[in-house]
Amino acid sequence: MSSVRVLVGTRKGAFVLESDGKRDRWSVTGPHFGGWEIYHLKGSPADPDRIYASQGTGWFGQLIQRSKDGGRAWEPVGNQFVYDGVPGTHLWYDGTPHPWEFARVWHLEPSASDPDTVYAGVEDAALFRTTDAGRTWHELPGLRTHRTASSWQPGAGGMCLHTILLDPSNADRIFVAISSAGAFSDFGFPIDVHAHEPETIYVVPIKSDSEHYPPEGKLRVYRSRSGGTEWEALTNGLPQRDCYVNVLRDAMAVDTLDSCGIYFGTTGGQVYASADSGDTWATIVRDLPSVLSVEVQTLS
Repeated sequence: MSSVRVLVGTRKGAFVLESDGKRDRWSVTGPHFGGWEIYHLKGSPADPDRIYASQGTGWFGQLIQRSKDGGRAWEPVGNQFVYDGVPGTHLWYDGTPHPWEFARVWHLEPSASDPDTVYAGVEDAALFRTTDAGRTWHELPGLRTHRTASSWQPGAGGMCLHTILLDPSNADRIFVAISSAGAFSDFGFPIDVHAHEPETIYVVPIKSDSEHYPPEGKLRVYRSRSGGTEWEALTNGLPQRDCYVNVLRDAMAVDTLDSCGIYFGTTGGQVYASADSGDTWATIVRDLPSVLSVEVQTLS
């Protein structure tokens, strides 16, 4: 029977949740890197026991960590992120020119075919890649030198490259999203797609950019089975009154089992899961630190 591993990054460490294919009982390990913010951690599709994590603190900056055994043990790898050539400037919050400066890694996206190759989305917005399992990182400068880059301006969370999608049908195509550098750069809510049903989409809405909590204080996941034409609210097992947590953009994931499992984490420290494509929900762990990211691995 297949098993599932859920990787949870929080403001005070990383947690690893594991279950069999029934997804009704979960073991929890962590916190790994207690006290550190874990912006993102993700496993390699080519080697599920290879996991990469981006961690940081205000005191010590940020580090990239790697596990070779499914998150039981970790080791630091390379952490030099240097822009290629002369970095130039982008716009600052007040509209004045500001030098491109590296701050942190927001997103890690391992290659589907090579466990040593990983893409990193960073702040200030740029795309980096390693081909030696994280020992060295090199910028792919075509994005940062785009003709519009000098007019990019940070959003509320900084000018971060927060989403990387590798095209499974074309190895030379990568989709990225930057806050806030384009029309598709900020969904405002987490969004995910069923692996076997590309027309099935799941989202968690928030009220507004200034009020980061569920509309009407009701935590709902919306599902579309028509590619976004029609939507239905999924509420069974989710709080429907006085709920004012937020679900951040990297804090939702969908596994590849049938029926699919859906997972999301909140700023209140709960991780919710559905093992029946969203029809019913349960809290699989609670009272964690504020959740920054959720990823899932379907293991054979």
